[in-house]
Amino acid sequence: MTLEGKRVAIIIANEFDEREFRQPYERLKQEGADVVVVGVEAEQLLMGHHRQEEVMTDASLDDISPDDFDAVVIPGGYSPDKLRLSQKAIDFVREMHNQGKLVAAVCHAPWLLISADIVRGKLMTAWPSVMIDLKNAGANVVDREVVIDGNIVTSRSVTDLPAFIQTIINVLEGKAKMEAAS
Repeated sequence: MTLEGKRVAIIIANEFDEREFRQPYERLKQEGADVVVVGVEAEQLLMGHHRQEEVMTDASLDDISPDDFDAVVIPGGYSPDKLRLSQKAIDFVREMHNQGKLVAAVCHAPWLLISADIVRGKLMTAWPSVMIDLKNAGANVVDREVVIDGNIVTSRSVTDLPAFIQTIINVLEGKAKMEAAS
């Protein structure tokens, strides 16, 4: 239980990618982290993108504060596109970043980071179509399974989940370098 005492928010909306939610959720819990599923509303039943899983949110964005978490993980699917319409989601991600806390985004999730205006000058990766948006928002884009730049960790897709999750764990354990937010 290497992450005992660490709190991680996983932010989702309808049409989240089931594997990009479930695999980090389960692994972080196995490592001892307190993982909180956050949505726009508390106790809301959300449907996955592939209609394979429903997940109940533990808390709403109104109920949480970046002060209470060590990291935020944002799965892909169409969920990030819906979340970037929520000013509270944007503000939460921006404040987590500004406090130097881990912001981890996979696949389409960097869309929310673009809306939070935290990607300019950052080395990042994402799903191919999102790479174009990152580049247009001023990020330095590379095609790698996982990238760490400061306190932001990004990955491209479901196939990168093992490296993505291990990097999140390593950062939270202090085994991977995470610099203070610039």
